[in-house]
Amino acid sequence: MDQQITISPVSECALLVRFSASLPQDTLRSLIGIATEQMYTQLSHYIMNITPSVDSILVDYLPHRIEFNKLTSRIEQIITNIDENSIASIQSDLLELPVYYHPDVAPDISNYQNQGIELAQLIELHCHPVYTVVAIGFAPGFAFMKDVDKRLQLPRLSTPRLNVPKGSVAIAEDCTAIYPNASPGGWNIIGNCPSELYQPNTEPMIPFKIGSKIKFYPIDKETFLRLGGTVEGEFS
Repeated sequence: MDQQITISPVSECALLVRFSASLPQDTLRSLIGIATEQMYTQLSHYIMNITPSVDSILVDYLPHRIEFNKLTSRIEQIITNIDENSIASIQSDLLELPVYYHPDVAPDISNYQNQGIELAQLIELHCHPVYTVVAIGFAPGFAFMKDVDKRLQLPRLSTPRLNVPKGSVAIAEDCTAIYPNASPGGWNIIGNCPSELYQPNTEPMIPFKIGSKIKFYPIDKETFLRLGGTVEGEFS
């Protein structure tokens, strides 16, 4: 697939791949996801780390193993060889995830109620869109998904929590995400997903990639507990 990209050095052991801004957003997200995966597979001997973002990919490499010009050529070849069928395939897959929306697991539901958005409306607004994974980072398996309904967009908390329970479903600005493991975090928590989203001893370790399509659906407490969810009580 012929794509307009620019590749430039950012340090003696890192380069940045930028994609054309004229590409449709869904195509760009899927392309970045496939390119990242292909570079890890084909260039693992030369690569230290790959950090994909919304419109670019940062590649940290080993300059004593491969020269910049040769690596640039390899990356260009990988991206050129990505065909439209591969992009269509990643865009057609839909991962549906269950969420228990309740104050027992979501202390920030009250932030929306204070703005006149009751729980039923919050659930409807959050479950209606099909989200796209635009980046994976912060923690292993933490996927940034766009685009949250404008009525649900809130800024990050002014003081992050020291502990956010595993499975917490949260919103910050125009993104939603699930905390795959317990960790600190400052997003607005609106529910909990009992699905395992990061399993380091399996392949693949996470069920999504950049460009993946995600849709949420609500479940009751009984279903949540049956699927392995837990109500941990106080948040810290």
